[in-house]
Amino acid sequence: MIELESITKVYRAGRMEVSALRGISCRIEDGEMVSIMGPSGSGKSTLMNIIGCLDKPTSGKYLFDGVEVSKLSDNKLAEIRNRKIGFVFQSFNLLPRTTALANVELPLIYGGSGSHRQRALQALESVGLAHRAKHKPSELAGGEQQRVAIARALINNPSLILADEPTGNLDTQTSRGIMLLFKQLNQQGMTIVLVTHESDIVAYTQRTIKIRDGRIEALE
Repeated sequence: MIELESITKVYRAGRMEVSALRGISCRIEDGEMVSIMGPSGSGKSTLMNIIGCLDKPTSGKYLFDGVEVSKLSDNKLAEIRNRKIGFVFQSFNLLPRTTALANVELPLIYGGSGSHRQRALQALESVGLAHRAKHKPSELAGGEQQRVAIARALINNPSLILADEPTGNLDTQTSRGIMLLFKQLNQQGMTIVLVTHESDIVAYTQRTIKIRDGRIEALE
């Protein structure tokens, strides 16, 4: 599904250049559950942004589902993000004044699909939260908010889920529940890439890509 070849990313601030990625090459196969691990500043979030078509590499080649996306226009990248990739973030990114159901519906509305309440309910049901559909984020526990975010990521039936520190704001027991949910989704055929710095989270994945100073340190 994902093939990266000699990917670099250089950020420029005035006359200064900062190399966030320094020649990353790796593959992630369809149906895998893979973790990207590294310390703060290692480049793992930059790599996730490139895999998720949120950013473009400075150089190198990126193939997603056989299509070279590294040089696509912003509109084409947005189309891939909306149709093929679901995102889950550490901070949940839920709208505070809308219900869980309305939050899950957002990608459909932004994508011009209008309201599909039944699909949103089915997505909430798939993460065990259909009974909380009418509750706002402030009325939900942290683990429940993350499950709403996962349901939102699933609403467009993506081929890939990208999760950036998805358990970073959760306690150990709640984190375990979220990781078991990801494991279940993977067993159903979903490709999942998790960015983390926690070794206990890595234990749930099939492979680990370890990054340090913008380079792959190990493939395990």
